[in-house]
Amino acid sequence: MATPSLLLSRRDLDFLLYEWLDAEELTRRPRFAEHSRETFDAVLDLSAQIATRHFAPHNKENDQEEPRFDGERVHTVPEVKEALDAFTGADLLAAPMDEALGGMQLPQLLATACFSWFQAANVGTSAYVFLTLGNARLLCEHGTREQIDTYVRPMLAGRFFGTMCLSEPQAGSSLADVATRAEEQPDGTYRLFGSKMWISAGDHELAENIVHLVLARIPGGPPGVKGLSLFIVPKHLVGADGSAGERNDVVTAGLNHKMGYRGTTNALLNFGEGAHSPGGSAGAVGHLVGEPHRGLAYMFHMMNGARIGVGAGAMALGYTGYLKSLQYARERPQGRPVAAKDAGAPQVPIIEHADVRRMLLAQKSYVEGALGLLLYCSRLVDEQQTAEREEERAHARLLLDVLTPVAKSWPSQWCLEANNLAIQVHGGYGYTREYDVEQHYRDNRLNPIHEGTHGIQALDLLGRKAVMDGGAGLVALGETIGATVERALAAGGEAAELATALRESWERAEKVTARLWGTGDPSVALANATVYLEAVGHTVVAWIWLGQYLAAQGGDDAFRQGKRQAARFFFRHELPRTGPQFDLLEALDTTTLETDPDWF
Repeated sequence: MATPSLLLSRRDLDFLLYEWLDAEELTRRPRFAEHSRETFDAVLDLSAQIATRHFAPHNKENDQEEPRFDGERVHTVPEVKEALDAFTGADLLAAPMDEALGGMQLPQLLATACFSWFQAANVGTSAYVFLTLGNARLLCEHGTREQIDTYVRPMLAGRFFGTMCLSEPQAGSSLADVATRAEEQPDGTYRLFGSKMWISAGDHELAENIVHLVLARIPGGPPGVKGLSLFIVPKHLVGADGSAGERNDVVTAGLNHKMGYRGTTNALLNFGEGAHSPGGSAGAVGHLVGEPHRGLAYMFHMMNGARIGVGAGAMALGYTGYLKSLQYARERPQGRPVAAKDAGAPQVPIIEHADVRRMLLAQKSYVEGALGLLLYCSRLVDEQQTAEREEERAHARLLLDVLTPVAKSWPSQWCLEANNLAIQVHGGYGYTREYDVEQHYRDNRLNPIHEGTHGIQALDLLGRKAVMDGGAGLVALGETIGATVERALAAGGEAAELATALRESWERAEKVTARLWGTGDPSVALANATVYLEAVGHTVVAWIWLGQYLAAQGGDDAFRQGKRQAARFFFRHELPRTGPQFDLLEALDTTTLETDPDWF
């Protein structure tokens, strides 16, 4: 019998994909007609093999010997390129893309499941391909045919990698303050001048070229975010034969050294500082994507996918930490049962202690709940693209819009807590570098920050998604939750008890939303946005767990009993957290608004 993986649980993936989300149904749709359960399983197997053999072994080395910049070039450990070559050589980068571009047309549901193996194995190395795929998808949606041929095809083949360049040293997350400018040239290209900060995968020697997608301002455009345009700015100009040629005026000023996620280069990039002058003219050569001043709208195509991807990365780090702490708890002897009288009796594995089981159950409920949420959102991507009727596609689009901030932030908060508990299960050993769990915590701590902080996701959920189209997204979510509740009520017994608790929590969420916006004062409503995100997030994950509970009924094997027990734990230990949160929201608390900065 094969040793179970310490990265992810294939049994859990199979359950979620085939017993809960009915992945095989997708093969009846024209886009996925060439696929079957067999092809899905083959790609899952291949992903697990490559992640285990090529990504996981250098995860610690990637952390301990982080990329370094010698003033001219960025150096990474050689295993990074070897792993990326194995990934791209298996055509996994193009897996969800169109066959016309060399892709497999794999459903996003399966693509997310496959990529989770790599995020669990080595989040630092997997980030290079994660960003490249998002870049390629944006250009497929908004680029010209020439831009797709010049940049997307080489990216999907693994020859070029991609980035997204939004933040600037003086702007941070406030994109209204982006100052990089783009000056149009007689030949229709642009020359860019400015600096971009926190650029993941911003410089390296892992591919022939790096395709930067850069937000910048065309002089004379509107102020704020409405004046931002999007540009392709390659590290090397691309020749007529498709090869990477003359160096563009994009220069690395230095690398940022992070607490975790160290395997991914993170750069400060200067555009147009004069170190290189393509064609003898100042500025970095850029090519406009789409129409002027619509850059942020285009960039959100990549950012929304990236937000779900960040949530998936947080889940994967939490999941592998959980599995490693579970193994440790089974193997580590320490202490005796509390009722034992004989001090000389053999020690028992620490999993025999109730508090250790509490920590393991909490981790299980967080990571398996998060995996369910991320796969559900990925299934919505497939629905909005391939559902037969327009109303089904529109419904999926609404649900995905309102769930995206939850899918980004909930795993980033609670799977980080799973990593915290994994360290605790290991005790003092967990706080040492000899065990993986301390690195998983450090790596995961980035996820509540990048691609929109926890607070920004809260503002997005309450300030935009909950009220867009007259609250249509929240209504769609409520109807979907309600359908699961009705199924559970019809099943009776414990399922009905869980359903009643979920229905009460969702009803409170709806009332609180109306209460917050009923004041007519956005500052009061949005001052409570983070508490709102956390309460709604827990309610959403309780719904995900109710769905898993129903799918796990009818069997008494250890796996299904474990699923039902984790659902019980979440409803008994976690969902009640929302009660005091909803109380606080209903009170329209203004403590933070009324705090004078001088009081700190």
